[in-house]
Amino acid sequence: MRILWRLIKKALKAEAFSGEGARLAGGRWNLAGTHVVYLSESLSLAALELFVHLPVAARRIELVAFEVRVPDAVKIDELDEARLPKVWREEPVPEETQKLGSAWVKSGAALLLRVPSVIVPCDHNFVMNPAHPDYKTLKISSPLPFSFDPRMWK
Repeated sequence: MRILWRLIKKALKAEAFSGEGARLAGGRWNLAGTHVVYLSESLSLAALELFVHLPVAARRIELVAFEVRVPDAVKIDELDEARLPKVWREEPVPEETQKLGSAWVKSGAALLLRVPSVIVPCDHNFVMNPAHPDYKTLKISSPLPFSFDPRMWK
């Protein structure tokens, strides 16, 4: 069993696994129009991934974390680092990485795609296809309260 994490604003908890936010905005590993859900291999990495996108004014936003248990039988694809474009860590997000992830979703090959974190490249995030049939095998916790240590906002 693999454990992954999702951290989001409490106000969005009902749609945490719909992929709608990523569909609307696009992300590092998906073009706008493609439903995906981003997960991290640890709660601390999920926190860093969210924190880099929050303005200081967001310090009062209530957050929740979800623990996602992935059965061993679920296939997980891994993005071959040799296939990563040289610009994969750049901002704004390069279209090359978005196309890689969106093509993977379209293939329907697996529920999860393991990708390197831009923030901590030796750690990993996971792109989840919420429309994949294996989604129903996940064990997702109830939302768990989460907050950043106030020292993070210095």
